[in-house]
Amino acid sequence: MRYSTSVPNDTDTHDDFKPANKFDGSGLSLKELVEQDVKDNPVMLYMKGVPEVPQCGFSSLAVRVLKQYDVPLSARNILEDPELKTAVKAFSHWPTFPQIFIKGEFIGGSDIILNMHQSGELKEKLKDIAVNQEKSA
Repeated sequence: MRYSTSVPNDTDTHDDFKPANKFDGSGLSLKELVEQDVKDNPVMLYMKGVPEVPQCGFSSLAVRVLKQYDVPLSARNILEDPELKTAVKAFSHWPTFPQIFIKGEFIGGSDIILNMHQSGELKEKLKDIAVNQEKSA
């Protein structure tokens, strides 16, 4: 599982102790970063918090549903960078979080993932990802 997180900027913290923006040194714009995330990760989740410690109920629900399928889950914490949050919204044309992308396709939020799980559609969509994961292990 891959994810990115940092502590939000604190105005009371001296500059020496503030977290550095991890994206600054990558040479990628945030739009390019989101495009690369979605392209390179079979299951990409933009959420509040991280999979081990979600910071909202909707993000927690999305993680719980996706973990049932034993697929590689990559995630970014949108709370760490308001500009990343804005870039993801612009990329997907969707206003709320979490946002789930599977095989490069924007799926939606936790409600849509839950409905797909209940109907069996999510199992079908993730089937080849889980199979490919087993082959590479």
